[in-house]
Amino acid sequence: MVLENVRPKTKAQSALLKALEDSTIDIVGAFGPSGTGKSLISLAYAIGALKEGKYEKVIIARPVIDVVTGKELTIADVGVEDYFQIAAAYLRDILAGFIDQNEIEELHSKGKLLLVDTHYLRGRTFDRSIVVLDDAQNADPEAAIEALMRLGESSKFVVIGDPVFQSNTEIGRDGASLLREILLREDGTVVIDFGLKDIVRPGARRGIRFMMELRMRKRELNDVEKNVLEAAKIYAPDADVITVVEFVDLKKKYELEDNQHVPDGLVVLKEGHAPRLIGKGGERIARIEEDTGLKLRTVELTNDLKDFIIAVHPVPWISKHIVDVDFAGPQLMVKVNSDEFGAFVGQKGKYVRFVSEIMKRLLGVPVWATEVQKGKKKRGRRNR
Repeated sequence: MVLENVRPKTKAQSALLKALEDSTIDIVGAFGPSGTGKSLISLAYAIGALKEGKYEKVIIARPVIDVVTGKELTIADVGVEDYFQIAAAYLRDILAGFIDQNEIEELHSKGKLLLVDTHYLRGRTFDRSIVVLDDAQNADPEAAIEALMRLGESSKFVVIGDPVFQSNTEIGRDGASLLREILLREDGTVVIDFGLKDIVRPGARRGIRFMMELRMRKRELNDVEKNVLEAAKIYAPDADVITVVEFVDLKKKYELEDNQHVPDGLVVLKEGHAPRLIGKGGERIARIEEDTGLKLRTVELTNDLKDFIIAVHPVPWISKHIVDVDFAGPQLMVKVNSDEFGAFVGQKGKYVRFVSEIMKRLLGVPVWATEVQKGKKKRGRRNR
């Protein structure tokens, strides 16, 4: 059995496997960054269930993207044989070490394992099948729904995607994000969000951090931010500054000019470099602030983004009430103790909206908040 070699390592992986094994669930959505095991768990279950006779076919659909142009390639573009080879290579990479590759080829030759192009599914029906759509962020949402419409009796549909780090379009408008929003409110459907804390592949942990850093370094700086960066190079030349984000305009917009805890800007640095920018007695950052006329705060980039939220939130003591900060679909979700949820959100949601606009400037992602009680998620408000 394939799953004997694949054991869940995180709560999200366990939740995904539980949903896959539940016969009352028709559609399963798994969304989050690479390296979290979404595809491995889903495909291992699918092939294992096929071999046990729970399903007659496994249909795998995955958009094939030209990494140079970003264009999705179809069978018409590359031909049937090449399309299959590209898709099969992806399957071999994921399941290497968990299933013999000859078994995959045998299942394919018998017509039990199909690698399909979502653009050419119209008119087909899959009974007693499990259909897996991977890399949904690169799929045309209409084509993905067309794949869903092909499901027949006793079948299951699995959607896998990364709405934040692998999307080639605006965050929140990609196929994975749109499908997630649709599935969240459907009966017989389960959506599992994977976050940065669910990454189990070592290379992916570093890779995701590099992707966040790359996104920040590519930001177009305004003149004020450029002045801060230039001052940092003069007074702290050994500090590796990733980016600077200034938000005096946002302080005015949300009536926070008189809040002494809120800085005028945030300097994002490589891990371990904040002390170099600040100086032993704070003299370096003091000179930068004097030159630029801004009140600045520093934060180091790691895979834990809680420090970013704390650094800019208007309430100084809110940190001890933040339970968790991680991605949930195309947004950054902040879980806050229910007793202080109002303090985090602010009157008419202005605090969380202020924080959200800053994170949009840094990473292109909005911030939402949800309240939790005694370590459990409580159904309540989500505020953008």
